[in-house]
Amino acid sequence: MAWDEWERAKTAAGDGREVTTRLNQAPAAGSAEDGDLVVHQDDLGAVGHEAAILHGELKKRADIAGAGIDQNGAGSTMRAAAALKSRNLALGAELELTVEVWTSQVKYVLQACAHISNHLDYSKKLHAQEDARIAAELTGRTGPPSVSALNDYFK
Repeated sequence: MAWDEWERAKTAAGDGREVTTRLNQAPAAGSAEDGDLVVHQDDLGAVGHEAAILHGELKKRADIAGAGIDQNGAGSTMRAAAALKSRNLALGAELELTVEVWTSQVKYVLQACAHISNHLDYSKKLHAQEDARIAAELTGRTGPPSVSALNDYFK
């Protein structure tokens, strides 16, 4: 809609005349217009695969709490922190805190990688079903859909 069309519609509405909005055309089924979000299964699979690889590598290499683990289950960094604390050095507590924060952040990134890897297929399927439902509802109507019907989809 051009700006002058909008101005004419506002004037007509102010005069009490009925104003309607009309779509010139809908894109052909299965086509992608410029600006439409298009994602292919292969793209999602590649992203999911990379997220799974990152998850595996991060899990193996970023575990500083478990690195150099001894028979008691303590990693070398935590043993160093305990040794420093036993000698009343503040660095021991700070090193321990660093390991705790690092471990927490690594777990967060691992969860994000797993979420990405697992969620992509589900999202693609869900959105395809929703698009098909909306298309079926809109094509079942006679004439162009009303503004209120279209507005329901933006809520």
